[in-house]
Amino acid sequence: MLIVVSLLLLTMALSAVMLLVLSSLRKSGARGIREWSAANALAVVSLPLFAARGVAPDFLSIEVANTLLLGTTVLMLAGFRRHLDLDLPCHRLAACVGLGLAAILALHHGVDSVGGRVVAMSLLHGALLAEMGVVVWRQLARTGRRYPALFTVCAAFLNAAVQLVRALVYGAQAAGVQLPWEDATVSMVFFSAGALSLPALTLGAVMMANAELIARARHAADHDHLTGARSRRAFFDLATREQARALRREARLSLLLFDVDHFKRINDTHGHAAGDRVLVDIVERTCAVVRSIDTVARLGGEEFAVLLPDTGADTALLVAERLRHALEHVLELPSGLPVGYTVSIGVATLGAGESIDAMLSRADAALYAAKASGRNAAVDARELPAKMA
Repeated sequence: MLIVVSLLLLTMALSAVMLLVLSSLRKSGARGIREWSAANALAVVSLPLFAARGVAPDFLSIEVANTLLLGTTVLMLAGFRRHLDLDLPCHRLAACVGLGLAAILALHHGVDSVGGRVVAMSLLHGALLAEMGVVVWRQLARTGRRYPALFTVCAAFLNAAVQLVRALVYGAQAAGVQLPWEDATVSMVFFSAGALSLPALTLGAVMMANAELIARARHAADHDHLTGARSRRAFFDLATREQARALRREARLSLLLFDVDHFKRINDTHGHAAGDRVLVDIVERTCAVVRSIDTVARLGGEEFAVLLPDTGADTALLVAERLRHALEHVLELPSGLPVGYTVSIGVATLGAGESIDAMLSRADAALYAAKASGRNAAVDARELPAKMA
């Protein structure tokens, strides 16, 4: 009995530690933190009640303790569903807790059966844990963060299996089947496994939350906050990798460099909010024109770039013309006022032994030539005099 009490208090201590870890993430914006924190708080309350069996009133150590512990599993499941942006079936989860309480009351005050209570609660916990594993497993492809999710899936399914075996063993004992193990040994095995259940699931939850925060920070660093296009830094990182790939495979690599004609006039006439809407519209239309493997980036202000892997000079010029036509557009503001805009585009293709900076410089020269020609034009760097290109 002393060992069981020690395990319960150890699990309580682990839950308290996990609660502190989760509290540190409360302001991070990660979804599910509130539910996971509440689950561990319930564990901190319920586990000492189990340990006080025989000392505290039976109502506290049986009904209240079991109901609160079932609530921890329900809240963990709710946290994972919220974290993965899934609907939260509150009525069903509340009904599960209510069913558990009804089963405990019936098997305590109706037919006083310890084995029956163990079987009922094990089956409920096992079903919730299995659903937890299935929910996270189905979202593996969407999350893009496989290790934390796989860890959680394994922890959920393993604990669900333990609960099922526990239900089978105690069910067999309640039916009078003689098992080859001593009751004390069986109890110790299940208590030991159960002691790691909630901390393991909470660890998986923390890992998933941290992975989400890292992914969010990486996305913020790699993307322009206004338009969603790649940032300047991310663009040059990708361009360097594409240059190395083109060199290895002897492939072509082209670049479109463009900016908005008379963008200052748009800001001065309609305001900066209208200018921002124009920039967002440009990125949306550009992404609709180019391929998914192409990279659209905002280099700064109203200047944008499109990196075209596996694209030669002639094809790049055709893409530039198609893009120019798509961006010769009149945008209607929320006020109903129209804002027309056009772009000028410079086109360059990576030459043998050329650096990304050199290609960008030639595209910039072609962009300057497009503006000098009257704007709303696309100019190929091959058309420029050698001293300009």
